[in-house]
Amino acid sequence: MNIVDAGTTRSQSPKQPPASIVTYKRELRRAVARNRVEPEINFLNITAMMDMMTIILVFLLKSLSTSTASLPQSQDLQLPKSILTTEPDAEPEGLPVLVSKSQIIVGETVVCPVPPDASQYGIEAKYKRGSRNDYFIVPLGSALQSWRDTDKRIRMATGRDPTQSEAILIADLSTPYRLLTEVMYTLGQTEFSKFHMMVLQGGKAGGQK
Repeated sequence: MNIVDAGTTRSQSPKQPPASIVTYKRELRRAVARNRVEPEINFLNITAMMDMMTIILVFLLKSLSTSTASLPQSQDLQLPKSILTTEPDAEPEGLPVLVSKSQIIVGETVVCPVPPDASQYGIEAKYKRGSRNDYFIVPLGSALQSWRDTDKRIRMATGRDPTQSEAILIADLSTPYRLLTEVMYTLGQTEFSKFHMMVLQGGKAGGQK
């Protein structure tokens, strides 16, 4: 019987030749590929942020539109009454332009005062482009143009017609025709081609074209 000592017997394996530089680089590339980790996204998505800001801006501009239910009346502003009995199809949207007995307001900004002789000469000459006979009111035009530029960008981003903007004209019932003409002329010169006139209807304010 042959007895083999397992503790002292060792298997003799042939020696492997040393790996070449080419083999080493190939195996290194494979190891790097196996352990590769996708890079972490650590930058801002500007496109998504711009879309978000556009949506927020739309809601902010809509909030600038005067709510007929919250429009206060005073001795300085009394809305004219309408003889129409039908309700408007929808609440008008646009930039509120308020013409009271003493001042013109765009949104919430006072742009110029209304002089006592506005019925004859309109706004004072210092607020016009040339003489007092001019119909363009410079500070009103500047405020309208600033709002118009923003509204144009929003309309282009939302697929609406960017060639025109809308305004809600809120004028005191005693507003002189001359002054009203100057305001409407300035609106037209700044690409506001659609106006809504706000009047009292059925005991409450309602927007009418």
